[in-house]
Amino acid sequence: MIIDTHAHLDFPDFAGDIDAVIHRAAEMGVTRILTIGTSVEGSRRAVALAEQYPAVYAVVGIHPNSAVEAGPDAVDILRELARSPRVVAIGETGLDYYRLPGSRVTHNRVEALANEDTADIEAAIEDGEVKTAQAALFQQQLDLAVELGLNVVVHQRGDCWNDTLAILEPYQGKLRAVFHCFGGSPDEAAALIELGHLVSFTGIVTFKNAEIVQQTATAVPDGAFMVETDCPFLAPVPFRGKRCEPAYTRFVAEKIATLRGVPLEVVIQTTTAAALEFFHFAR
Repeated sequence: MIIDTHAHLDFPDFAGDIDAVIHRAAEMGVTRILTIGTSVEGSRRAVALAEQYPAVYAVVGIHPNSAVEAGPDAVDILRELARSPRVVAIGETGLDYYRLPGSRVTHNRVEALANEDTADIEAAIEDGEVKTAQAALFQQQLDLAVELGLNVVVHQRGDCWNDTLAILEPYQGKLRAVFHCFGGSPDEAAALIELGHLVSFTGIVTFKNAEIVQQTATAVPDGAFMVETDCPFLAPVPFRGKRCEPAYTRFVAEKIATLRGVPLEVVIQTTTAAALEFFHFAR
């Protein structure tokens, strides 16, 4: 059994052939798929899919890039959705500084103020507001996960590594996180693993220019990592550039097996065991 621990089956990309997508996954040995919420409505769709298809489970949460638009009752809605026994974690949640509105001055606000560049000042202020909204919603979802006894799927992109760890620190021993689509170094992965967290690899690990990810996938110990597609994004070689789907999780596992110099079955067994331990499939 291979588990795709991060998919977005509710996205429009799969609207026309979801049955065939799930069937193709099963043919490749991917018999469990976690479909991940990125908004309140997306989380609702994720739960509906999980309740319709036995192979699909749901993770409910609000992506950091949706934090500003999230309503005041968003976490209350997630709490109700998480009552479904098909919900196995909270997420994806976290921080994303990759496309902040004023990213060109995010790290240079002092100079912008000194130059009295009104546009830059406004952009920097807007960045701060977005960061504040992301951090607040991240903390609220972490609180919800603790309340419900669930672990969390973390999205971390851009220059937010330290901020992400700082927000997670008070929750040490209360929950665990998986840093999905992990692109960090072996040392960064080791730091997370020491704290009890996990990392997860996507089709990026198959890309020729993904040397750091490949080094990390080689170095992390068994039981500390999982595999995913993040579909419809990041299709692995030989499907790069095409729509990704859960069946391709097998190609991610195959590449990691090659990097680690072990049989594919070893990677399948260890990643499946890690996922079964981390996610609350039976509640």
